[in-house]
Amino acid sequence: MLLNLHVKNFAIIDEVEVYFKDNLNILTGETGAGKSIIIGSINVALGGKVTKDIIRKGADYALVELLFQVEDKDVLTAIGELDVPLEDDQIIISRKIMNGKSICKVNGETVTTNVLKSIASLLIDIHGQHEHQSLLYKEKHLEIVDRYAKDYISDTKQKLEAVYKDYIEVKNKLNELKIDDDKRLREISFLEYEINEIRNAALKSGEDEVLGAEYRRLSNAKAISEGLGNIHGLMSNQESGSAGDQIGRSVKSLTKLVDYDSSITNFLNQIVDIESLVNDFNRELSEYLSDLNNSEEDFNSIEQRLDLINHLKSKYGNSIAEILKYCEESEKKLEEYNNYEDTILLLTQQQKKSEEQLNQLCEELSVIRQEKAKELTHKMKEALVDLNFLDVKFELVFRRLDYYTDNGFDESEFEISTNPGEELKPLAKIASGGELSRIMLAIKSVLADKDEIDTLIFDEIDVGISGRTAQKVSEKLSMISKNHQVICITHLAQIAAMADAHFIIEKTTDGITTKTSIRNLNETESIEELARILGGAVITDTVIDNAREMKELAKGTKKF
Repeated sequence: MLLNLHVKNFAIIDEVEVYFKDNLNILTGETGAGKSIIIGSINVALGGKVTKDIIRKGADYALVELLFQVEDKDVLTAIGELDVPLEDDQIIISRKIMNGKSICKVNGETVTTNVLKSIASLLIDIHGQHEHQSLLYKEKHLEIVDRYAKDYISDTKQKLEAVYKDYIEVKNKLNELKIDDDKRLREISFLEYEINEIRNAALKSGEDEVLGAEYRRLSNAKAISEGLGNIHGLMSNQESGSAGDQIGRSVKSLTKLVDYDSSITNFLNQIVDIESLVNDFNRELSEYLSDLNNSEEDFNSIEQRLDLINHLKSKYGNSIAEILKYCEESEKKLEEYNNYEDTILLLTQQQKKSEEQLNQLCEELSVIRQEKAKELTHKMKEALVDLNFLDVKFELVFRRLDYYTDNGFDESEFEISTNPGEELKPLAKIASGGELSRIMLAIKSVLADKDEIDTLIFDEIDVGISGRTAQKVSEKLSMISKNHQVICITHLAQIAAMADAHFIIEKTTDGITTKTSIRNLNETESIEELARILGGAVITDTVIDNAREMKELAKGTKKF
C-alpha cells in the first residue's frame, strides 16, 4: 500500500506530505484547489509524462517521493527481478525534475522511467480523469480481457508474436521477389554491379581507421618534420653545442679523470649509458624523418584509398562492416533471383507453414480469450449490479478478422443492456458518461482482484452520477477497500461520507503566490466538509445535521 506521499515545488504545490491509511482514503476540496495535481504528482513519480509547467514558479526543481509497504512476496520477487534493491519490504520511489530532465530512484538506486513504470504496474492502478471514455473504443475491450486472462495467454501470445514476425518477413519477401522477367533481369544486373564494386575494393575490417590515422599524420608532415628537425639539431652529436655534443665532451673528460680516481668510473658508466640512449634516439629520429620526407607517394596512395572507401560508404553503409554486410545481403538476393523458381517455391512453402502455425496459435488464443471472457463478464455483471445496474446484461462479443495480426485474429466489443427486454448493443452506442464511469469502476474492481494490485486510485470516478447511484458507487468503493487500499477524489458527499480517512485539499493565496495544501480531517471536520459539499456557500444547522446523519449511515453500511 501507499504509505506516504511527499511533494515539493510541483505546479502550485509548495510542499505537502500525506500519510495515507488502509481501506478508503477520500480527497475532497473546492474546484481548482489542486486535487488532480495531487494525483498527477503520483502519476509523474511512477514514470508519467513531465510537462514544462510542472516545476513551481521560482523553484529550480520539482520532487515527488512515494513510500510503499509491500507484503505480497510475488510482487517483491517481481520487483527484485528488475534489479531493484529491497529494504524491509518497503519501496521508496522518488523523481526529481530539473530543466526538462528527471532523475528517477528506487530505494536510492537510479533507474530508468521504463523500470519505474514496470514497478508501478505491480503496485498501483490509477484511474485518471476521462479514462472511462476509453471504453468507447472497442480496441480497449480486447486489452481488458487479455489483462484478465494474462496468466493463461502470455505463453501463447509470445509464440504468436514470434511466428507472426516470421510470417510477415516471408510474405514481404515473396511480394518483393514476385516481379516480371524484365525487371528481374535489371535487378540482377544492378546487384552484380554493386557486388563487383564492393568485392573489387577488397575492403578489410578496420582499415579505414588505420588509414585515417596515417592520413592525418602525413597531412601534417611539414609541421612534424620541422618540429622533429629542430629537436634532432638540439640532440645530434654532430652539432656544436647540442646535447649530443655536450654529452660526448663529458665522456672524454670523465675518461681522463678515471686514471686519477677509480670511483669516478660510476659517473663515467652513467654518462656512457646516456650517450648510448641519445645516439639511439638520434638514429631512430633520423630514420623517421627520412621516411617522412619520402612519404609523398604513400600519402597519395592513402588519399586515393580513403576516397574509394568513403565513396562506398556513401552508397552502401556508414562503416566497412555495414558495406560488407550489404554485399552479403546483395549476394544472397542475387542468388535468389538467379534461382528464381526454386526460391519462390521455397518461400511459398515457408509461408504456408507459418500460416498454419499462425492459424493454430490464433485459434488457441481465441479459445482461451472466449473462455476467460465468460468469467470476466459474469464477474462484471455482479459488480454492475452492486453499482445500481439492476437488470443488466453484459457480454463480450467476438468477431474474427479476415487477416492475421501479432495479437491474433480476434476483434471484440463489450455489449450491454441496462433495461429488461432490451437487446444487447455496443457499449459505445448506448452508455452515458455516468454509466461508463460505473462500468470502468466495475472493470477496475474485477481486474484488481485478478492482478492482486494493492492500491487503486480514482480521480473523479463519480462523474455523471448522483442520488441512489452515487450511494451505490460509494458502497462499491468501500467494498473494494476491504481488500485494497483505495484513494479517491470525489465531489459527492455520498462517497466522501464513506471515508476511512478523509483529506481536504485547500488552496490559499497572498495575492502574489498560490499554494495548495492537504490535511487529514478529524470526525468533526469531516462532517463540516460534507456539509460544505451538500450546502454550498450557506451551511445551516440542518445541513450539518444531514451531513452527520450521512456519516452515521455510512458507518452502518461499512459494517456489512
